[in-house]
Amino acid sequence: MITAVAQEGVQLGVVLLCHARLDVAAHMARIWVNGGARVAIHIDAKASAKSVDTMKQALSDLPDILYSPRMSCDWGRFSLVHATQDATQLLLDTFPDLTHVYLASGSCLPLRPVSDLCAYLALDPEKDYIESVSANDVGWAVGGLNEERFTLYYPLDWRRQRWMFDRFVAWQRSFKIKRQLPKGVSPYLGSQWWCLTTRTLRAILEDPRRDEFDRYFRLSWIPDESYFQTLARRHAVRIESQSLTLAKFDHDGRPYQLYDDHALMLEESRCFVARKVWEGATRLLDHFPAKRDGYPDLGHPQPQRFERMINRTVRRRLLGRPGLYMQSRYPRKDAENGKTSAPYVLFQGFSDIFPDFDNWLSGIVDADVHGHLLGPEQVEFAGRCEIGPGAISANPQIRDGDPQGFLTALIRIAPKMQVFQFSPRDNQSLNWFIATDPNAHLHVVTGAWMLPLLESDMPFDDIRRVTAILQRAEIAQLEVLNSVWVKARVQVHELTDFLARPQSILLQAVQQMPSPPTVLDSLPHMRNLDGLSQLLRRLRNSGLRPRLSGDGLPIPDSLMSERTAAE
Repeated sequence: MITAVAQEGVQLGVVLLCHARLDVAAHMARIWVNGGARVAIHIDAKASAKSVDTMKQALSDLPDILYSPRMSCDWGRFSLVHATQDATQLLLDTFPDLTHVYLASGSCLPLRPVSDLCAYLALDPEKDYIESVSANDVGWAVGGLNEERFTLYYPLDWRRQRWMFDRFVAWQRSFKIKRQLPKGVSPYLGSQWWCLTTRTLRAILEDPRRDEFDRYFRLSWIPDESYFQTLARRHAVRIESQSLTLAKFDHDGRPYQLYDDHALMLEESRCFVARKVWEGATRLLDHFPAKRDGYPDLGHPQPQRFERMINRTVRRRLLGRPGLYMQSRYPRKDAENGKTSAPYVLFQGFSDIFPDFDNWLSGIVDADVHGHLLGPEQVEFAGRCEIGPGAISANPQIRDGDPQGFLTALIRIAPKMQVFQFSPRDNQSLNWFIATDPNAHLHVVTGAWMLPLLESDMPFDDIRRVTAILQRAEIAQLEVLNSVWVKARVQVHELTDFLARPQSILLQAVQQMPSPPTVLDSLPHMRNLDGLSQLLRRLRNSGLRPRLSGDGLPIPDSLMSERTAAE
């Protein structure tokens, strides 16, 4: 059979780079050895002598395991490349019959049997599996440097000397310092974890210009992601620009840890190795590599679904859930993932024209229709309850402590669309927030706030004073609604325009809501408009110009009579 023949001739060697949790690394080494691979282990010099002795004791029954000379390895430094070179050279010198070398860490878990990997490599014995993308064409770095990692000098440790590191990079940029690449070398980047043929590895390690290349990469930034990736391009017969190790990184460039609940997705990925496994994931460590009887499986890795899940996780972590504000990740202003979580509707002026507007509207649409949620005396939840959805208090003092949190929490917690009334009398602190929210639908009748004044018993001087205050508030709000930054859907009608055709405007407004009626058989009870034109005339003659009721002319009494008759 082809599978049996394909596996023949492949002798796999594995280099394990270990620095922590050496008990887990010993478990991984045993998996590789039991699968027929030769293993060379490099242990970071910073690991404690006790943990090293424990690891070697646990592997003492496997005499063919090699241990390369220990050195201290730092993230982003050439020491990682040097440790890989030493362990690889030791492996090649000790086992000259090896055909491939797989680089892995002590936390890399084989997902499929080693026999599957060997059979897969045997399908094309001269192919090198190493992610290698041009630094000039494809952005690789996550929150770091791309081309500059090759053109500037990096003698300082990024983690331990961060301030000096950043200052030195800025200094080099200011003086336009640019290192020269070794002649004939084009920079490539890719995953640190690879599987190369011993022919390619020997060509890299025995290259006559190796000292020159090592000197150059020693002062590069994160050379473990570029040294072998670049030099493999000089010597490989065929490169498959893909790592056989499943490794995903977050937005800060840190590898994601794999836990027990990732077992099914890892199995579906059909990848050969996964990094990085949490040391407490006992279910993963017991389950993988998957047991298989019969011939090896030659199926290609299919990590796409796992990668899509991780990409969604990254987006969720960066952006959060729409409309969810929480103490642990409060977003920057205008950088949130949606100001609110669902569409909502604001009616301004309608409850002034129709006193029972919210009750009427709740009877014809499938939504929670509230009164004035931002009113000064009380939060008018639907039904005028003291405690609203999600145990939100109707106390206006509690609401005004965080009006944005009040509104976003109500919209997020309620299953139905939220509809509420608004007026210049209400809290105006959310004007910009609502105007720049794409989920907001605003239907505004300007000047309607004057109608309740007709039924008040206040002296005219008090009416004039209140009119001036409310008009200033509505003018300021309209300036917001006319801004170029508005993202809400806004419909503004002057009072005279609305009174001329209330039925068509109301029908147009409710059509945007759940389960709307196709026609309006009747209108809600309209407030008595008698005396409105006289009030406007008197206000104008007193020196206060009513600017929001219409075109500035008195509303004809005949129009008032027609509107009243329409009831």
